[in-house]
Amino acid sequence: RYQTARRKHLIVDRSLDFEQVDRERSWDDQIILNGLLFYLGYAIIPNFRLMPVWRTNGALITILLHTGPVEFLYYWFHRALHHHFLYSRYHSHHHASVVTEPITSVIHPFAEHLAYFLLFSISILPPIFMGCGSVLAGVLYITYIDFMNNMGHCNFELMPKWMFQTFPPLKYLIYTPSFHSLHHTQFRTNYSLFMPFYDYIYNTMDSSSDELYERSLKGTKETPDIVHLTHMTSLKSTYHLRIGITSISSKPCNDSVWYMWMLWPVAWLSMVLAWIYGSSAFVVERLKLKKFSMQGWALPRYNFQYGLSWERKSINNLIEKAILDANEKGVKVLSLGLLNQAEQLNGSGELFAKKYPRLRVRLIDGSGLATAVVLNSIPLGTKQVFLCGSNSKVTRATAIALCQRGVQVILNQEKEYGMLKSRVPESRAIYLKFSNDETPQIWIGDSIDDAQGRAPKGTIFIPTSQFPLKKARKDCTYLSNPAMKIPETMQNVHTCENWLPRRVMSAWRIAGILHALEGWEMHECGDDMMNIEKTWSAAIKHGFKPLTKPCSLNSGTDL
Repeated sequence: RYQTARRKHLIVDRSLDFEQVDRERSWDDQIILNGLLFYLGYAIIPNFRLMPVWRTNGALITILLHTGPVEFLYYWFHRALHHHFLYSRYHSHHHASVVTEPITSVIHPFAEHLAYFLLFSISILPPIFMGCGSVLAGVLYITYIDFMNNMGHCNFELMPKWMFQTFPPLKYLIYTPSFHSLHHTQFRTNYSLFMPFYDYIYNTMDSSSDELYERSLKGTKETPDIVHLTHMTSLKSTYHLRIGITSISSKPCNDSVWYMWMLWPVAWLSMVLAWIYGSSAFVVERLKLKKFSMQGWALPRYNFQYGLSWERKSINNLIEKAILDANEKGVKVLSLGLLNQAEQLNGSGELFAKKYPRLRVRLIDGSGLATAVVLNSIPLGTKQVFLCGSNSKVTRATAIALCQRGVQVILNQEKEYGMLKSRVPESRAIYLKFSNDETPQIWIGDSIDDAQGRAPKGTIFIPTSQFPLKKARKDCTYLSNPAMKIPETMQNVHTCENWLPRRVMSAWRIAGILHALEGWEMHECGDDMMNIEKTWSAAIKHGFKPLTKPCSLNSGTDL
């Protein structure tokens, strides 16, 4: 998955979607079935329990049986599966995935799983019955099957050319990912299991196999137009990445799965290794909208590390390295996600814009669009809002914009009130009020978690932070963090962005996309912010949709 995200040796450049991810969620069926069948064989076949660790003659018999009967029978069974009667009832389920992933290799109906198990048993059982079977031969054969099966569906070319140049007959004995990829795109060619010689014998070899192999192996260098630079959040976010576990990354990361607790030791180890050896951002996904290509890059750092004062320099160095890398590659826009744009870390990116005044890549913190989303989430007819926390650029901009629109903004923190008052135009300062007694129905801010206990029943909370709230009251309404639905034309979307629902993207990330779509030349970092109305209009124009429709405060509409 990391290689397909990098795209260099990609074979089939088409879009994956949530439908395929959901269909392939049953990948563990094969593991469970095979485990049960192997246990059954162990229970009823005495020789199973008497096998030595290794027998050379038994291993040779397994190799010969696979090369001969197994490959031959699979070839004709596979051709039979492509007859319209069997294809429509069984094999079409597997071929629904034109853009294959390693796990696609085991996505089959139950009847096919049984047939494949019986087929591969031809190589395993005879040596056991003959008394020359061995544990290691069986394990190595099963490992070979799984590796070759996954490799053939990985959708990037990795078989080195020197292997076939050194031993030319090898091309009849081992297939390549591009070879099997043609079977999924052309359907009527390249039927072989792992050894293509039967396709040569029966003239079903796709004529473009060699050319596709050469082209995929050579690869293409793609420069993304837009990069979104994010980072790891919690330990389990390792598996929520596109390159982690697809069935987990296709759901919001706060949707827990029962087996996640078993992965904690590995997640912890990966965090330690990333902390020690992680020296640069890595590609986690690629998207496309209109003519623009986008990539998501992640820093090998976690939320808690951003709170460590001694880590700030190291993290800023990683961000700087990613920015310079993007600049060198010709990336047009780089948006800073999550804590990569923290004001206390680098001044919302201003540190890098000042350090490198000739940067060609535009740095975007997305504050303009995030503010616009918050403002357009406020119910129509609102006269008062309570501001709980004004620590972020978006919260301050929202408060100032509300005062300019004639909406009274109430604070109960004197320090925050004094800071905001100095920023609000003098003619609108009357709409900014310090009070410990008034509690309006609309609460906005980046510190809702700490303050919501004092809110009256029926309060509507509108967060301005990128991170979700940790707790919620049943008698109140909570709107999403600033985010929008993405256009249907955006391709290769099959993962959720952190805790957001499917096909929803954070406003901070969308802002970078809009910057490229509109061809804007300015940085949006530090105190600089894009015009709120301008960015909102651009988002609507390009097909991004708000998560909530503006409604009257007393209309009873479900927000």
